[in-house]
Amino acid sequence: MYKLLKFFLFKINPEKAHHVTFSIIKWTNYIPFFNFFSKKIFLINHPKLKKTVFGLDFKNPIGLAAGLDKDALVFNELGNFGFGFIEIGTVTPKPQLGNDKPRLFRLPKNEALINRMGFNNQGVTEAAKKLKNRKDKTLIIGGNIGKNKLTPNQQAVDDYVICFNELFNVVDYFVVNVSSPNTPNLRDLQEKEPLTNLLNTLQNLNYTKQKPKPILLKIAPDLTNTQLDDIIDIVKITKIAGVIATNTTISREGLNYERTELENFGAGGLSGLPLSKRSTEVIAYLKTKSNNAFPVIGVGGIHNVEDALEKLNAGADLIQLYTGFVYHGPKLIKDINNAIINEKN
Repeated sequence: MYKLLKFFLFKINPEKAHHVTFSIIKWTNYIPFFNFFSKKIFLINHPKLKKTVFGLDFKNPIGLAAGLDKDALVFNELGNFGFGFIEIGTVTPKPQLGNDKPRLFRLPKNEALINRMGFNNQGVTEAAKKLKNRKDKTLIIGGNIGKNKLTPNQQAVDDYVICFNELFNVVDYFVVNVSSPNTPNLRDLQEKEPLTNLLNTLQNLNYTKQKPKPILLKIAPDLTNTQLDDIIDIVKITKIAGVIATNTTISREGLNYERTELENFGAGGLSGLPLSKRSTEVIAYLKTKSNNAFPVIGVGGIHNVEDALEKLNAGADLIQLYTGFVYHGPKLIKDINNAIINEKN
């Protein structure tokens, strides 16, 4: 069924297709027993899938990466497709429209996407309101937080603190996003000094809470090994829960498109199959160099069972889908979960 839906969706503008898809997902709530049967078809309950990572119990290790359900509009429904956890966002303190359109492009020859959305979202307060309506209490929810475009880096910490406080009671873990290439100067916050300051501030705030939440850092795939060494040091210094590797890349290597075609797409972060190798390299490097000192969520280029198992075998404790989910639908989640079960037999 998803192949037929995808056929029609891929005939229209990618961002419009996104909104159409969300409308369809919302409409399923008015179809008797649809969500019940979705769970029966896609959700696999098996003891070999369950994992406890940074103190949270996941019913399976496959999550939805941030960026798809930015405003927590359909997280309940997406949970019916078999995900063990859903990450909403990136959200910012104030609502913002994001970058000018067009800003989302398909690269079907490579099963990839290029986006320069620019943290378009309705603001953290609206997301928090929607997250209060969580139907499945076993579905882990992550909150991916960022800064507004107009907030200077010198005041970025304030934006992250606002988002942290707003979401604290409605999410299970946090992700600090300083690695999107689509907000001017945001990646400068990945440098050791500002990043340490940001994470320490959030951790100190976290420790004032009765039950602190895990805080993770999402990093870019374009970091050098020296920068990755800094990330390992920062995790140890700040004692955050772990790392998500990786965000989208600004690289255009290995694409089956002419230079002029790529210029037409313009700037933005590339996700999908071309990112698979590099994201796996980053996972393996972090795990090996740190001597497995902290959990890593692997994301980037998971489009089939082999891609998923490669990430897990490289050391990923959990994995996330985004572009692979767009291209292959919920059956991909079920296939990966079945493969994990079979590999452990």
